[in-house]
Amino acid sequence: MKIVLAIILAVSLLLLLYTVLKYRLTWRWLRVFSVQVIVAAVAIYAINYSGFFSGLHIPLNPTTMATAVLLGVPGVVLMVCLKLTLI
Repeated sequence: MKIVLAIILAVSLLLLLYTVLKYRLTWRWLRVFSVQVIVAAVAIYAINYSGFFSGLHIPLNPTTMATAVLLGVPGVVLMVCLKLTLI
């Protein structure tokens, strides 16, 4: 099973590289995505360790990172409001 998954991963990586090189896509999207991930992680860490809200903790997992990356700082505010409302 692990060999099959490794083959699928390798083929996917090769197809991605082929697409990027064939259409001469710029690497700007990777830079923008990296900055968004860093800003999202810093925002979540700031909320978790600021002490502004006692007992508030937003876990740093793929779901919360995806929300924060796609929606930006408003996504982090959304998660804080949901956490405060659902507690």
